[in-house]
Amino acid sequence: MPAKTVTKYSTEHIIEKKSALSFSTMKGAEIYELLYIANKLRIEHKGSKVDLCSIINAKSGACPEDCSFCAQSAHSRTAAKVYPLLEKKEILKAALSAKENRARRFCIVTSGKKTSASELDKICDLISDISLMGLLPCATLGMLDEYQLSRLRDAGLHRYHHNLETSEAFFKEICTTHTYKDKLRTINCAKSLGLSVCSGGIFGLGESWEDRIDMAFAIRDTGADSVPINFLSPIAGTPMGNSQTLSPMEALKIVAIYRIIMPDREIRICGGRRSTLRGLTSHLFLAGADGLLIGNYLTTSGGDPAEDIQMIKDMGLEL
Repeated sequence: MPAKTVTKYSTEHIIEKKSALSFSTMKGAEIYELLYIANKLRIEHKGSKVDLCSIINAKSGACPEDCSFCAQSAHSRTAAKVYPLLEKKEILKAALSAKENRARRFCIVTSGKKTSASELDKICDLISDISLMGLLPCATLGMLDEYQLSRLRDAGLHRYHHNLETSEAFFKEICTTHTYKDKLRTINCAKSLGLSVCSGGIFGLGESWEDRIDMAFAIRDTGADSVPINFLSPIAGTPMGNSQTLSPMEALKIVAIYRIIMPDREIRICGGRRSTLRGLTSHLFLAGADGLLIGNYLTTSGGDPAEDIQMIKDMGLEL
């Protein structure tokens, strides 16, 4: 699709799948036109603000699910640490550090299909304390039911995070121990209870562009408020340990197309951004992103939050 057609279509109409797929074929200088439109939409819908969040791997490893990209799966042999739910003081210490590093949101993440009743009791207590710090509490606790999610909501949880990971068609290639419909059920339940929802995926799993775009439309249909974009960081011992990382320009094209498909949502760049984008990391904002996950990820190290804050300032953006 010619660049001038991209400009006209993406600013005047709600994009359809056929057009999104045509954007994915752009190469060379055409990609910069795509980034221009995505950046324009970011400014129009999100202004100059960048939303920062931080996470803690509050319970690690020994997960019975077989997600092929994950270092915490019990089906893989990796160097990922295995430990039960961390003590309250350690989690609150991490939350305080996140706040000092200008994060607005702090997310408690646990491995496994879902948290136990005793773990949920402790996490509900933590949510109240995190709220009192002035942070927006978020949680990633697996495939919870209505009762569990309502308890979290009543404790003060702001947002529940549950990734679709990829398209429905490709999902069986990366996981066999639960289904895409299981994931949608969790997301829809959280949304029906009035929780804000964060749902995105991971790119570089061997999926096609059609898979990427199908996931974008599926996320849009769930009504998710925040869309985390992760890029695969291959981890030794997982089935995808020998995979190649995406090129920086392909990664930026993904971000731009997601912004164009979902112009009013938070497009948040998370795992793998430094190793994938390399010297083009700051371009993620020009591609339409308006949010970052700062600090460490689940099983891999992130960058210095101070460097991210400086990058945001250098781009003329605000926190």
